[in-house]
Amino acid sequence: MDKRTLVILIGIALCAAGLTSTGCKSSKTTLSPEQTGSEETLFKLGQEALKKDSEKGRLYLRQVIESFPKGFYAQRAKIAIADSYFEKGDEGNMIMAANEYREFISLFPFSPSAPYAQFRIAMTFYAKILKPDRDPTKTIQALAEFKRLLTAYPTSDEVRQAQDKIKDCEERLAANSLGVAIHYNKVWAFSASVSRLNEILQTYPTFSRMDEVFFYLGDSYLRWGKIDQCEAYFIKVITDYPKSPFVKKSQENLKLLEAAKKKAAPKK
Repeated sequence: MDKRTLVILIGIALCAAGLTSTGCKSSKTTLSPEQTGSEETLFKLGQEALKKDSEKGRLYLRQVIESFPKGFYAQRAKIAIADSYFEKGDEGNMIMAANEYREFISLFPFSPSAPYAQFRIAMTFYAKILKPDRDPTKTIQALAEFKRLLTAYPTSDEVRQAQDKIKDCEERLAANSLGVAIHYNKVWAFSASVSRLNEILQTYPTFSRMDEVFFYLGDSYLRWGKIDQCEAYFIKVITDYPKSPFVKKSQENLKLLEAAKKKAAPKK
């Protein structure tokens, strides 16, 4: 593409977006052929424009990618576009940001910035995580994307940050499952409660509220009438978590368990 044609195309694009200072009376812009013929100049123009008008800035940056797809600034331009959406922070822009970061990884899979792009994809979901007692969908999505980073880029600088986020996501998901399990326990749906609690044990072994998990496992089995399966969980709470607020309840339940065993024992 010759420089004159490039000038005209940029002018048309800016005019269509209502971004030219001439009110779109012509398709010309204030850019000279020397400016549009330099990927560095276009990139710097885009960076500068982003500060005041993100749409205008993205037009310049997209032109860098289209006109110089293998140039030094193409990767930086794509990341800058993605970042410009991410920094807006609202739901719509986060979706756009994730899409741009995914496109970056697809276009430049071996770029040093690919781990950064993957981390940012995960962050578009992490930034919208709700409280543990709310819908966990965003947490699940964020966790999957952080784990993808660890798998695809295990030696990248972003790994440590991703590991911290993974721990937080898992803590939140475990708390969500515990809340559901406790609800089932309270409404006498003991099978469902036990299923959820066992899922926590298997999936989130570092959960910070494991004493609570063990207590409700024992309590659900006890109230379910499965007295042979509950004792170990109460003992686990008492011995492994001596400062837990569930120690006293566990001790009380052990007494109830002993009474139940004596009642069930055959008379001589």
